[in-house]
Amino acid sequence: MFRHIKSDIDTVLYNDPAARSKFEIVFTYSGLHAIWSHRIAHRLYKLRLYTVARLISQICRFFTGIEIHPGATIGDRLFIDHGMGVVIGETCEIGDNVVIYQGVTLGGTGKEKGKRHPTIGNNVVIASGAKVLGSFKVGDNVNIGANSVVLREVPSNSTVVGIPGRIVRKNGERVKDRLDHAQLPDPVIEMLREMHKEIENLRSELERERQKQPIAGGDPRI
Repeated sequence: MFRHIKSDIDTVLYNDPAARSKFEIVFTYSGLHAIWSHRIAHRLYKLRLYTVARLISQICRFFTGIEIHPGATIGDRLFIDHGMGVVIGETCEIGDNVVIYQGVTLGGTGKEKGKRHPTIGNNVVIASGAKVLGSFKVGDNVNIGANSVVLREVPSNSTVVGIPGRIVRKNGERVKDRLDHAQLPDPVIEMLREMHKEIENLRSELERERQKQPIAGGDPRI
């Protein structure tokens, strides 16, 4: 238990430049409080004490603004920054070294039974307001941009932005600064650039065809 507590505090110090001391982290970081509460609730959930586990999660939600279902499985070194409005569903699985910002939802898409929430890999950053909805896997070393809506599987070493989420690859490598979620490529802008290039190519081809046409009224044999 103490090993987990120390690891959680060190994770905050590593990911948040605003963290000044361990004392401040322990007493003021709601994301940390939510993770600690979840560990207790999850253990009770596994003992089939569902109502007590759910009660703990709801009390935590009241005080922190973060709702983590007791059934969710969370790996090591999860960092929830600010955290207000974060929702993590019952069958969600989260790997190690994951960063989640405020307003993120890891939820389902309906009333289906069984596994209905996403599985998040290792070293994943989910930026503010993003929604990951459905029973699919988000691979390792993935960055999900702010306010994206992800509805299908995401391969490892990729970046997702937009509504619905579009995958933007960077030669199979993750973004250099995994916490700089404001500097992500925009697939719409990239598409417009490609369209502009295509239009320019068509204009050039049309101009060449015009130059090949004979002068009006002239002898086509000349």
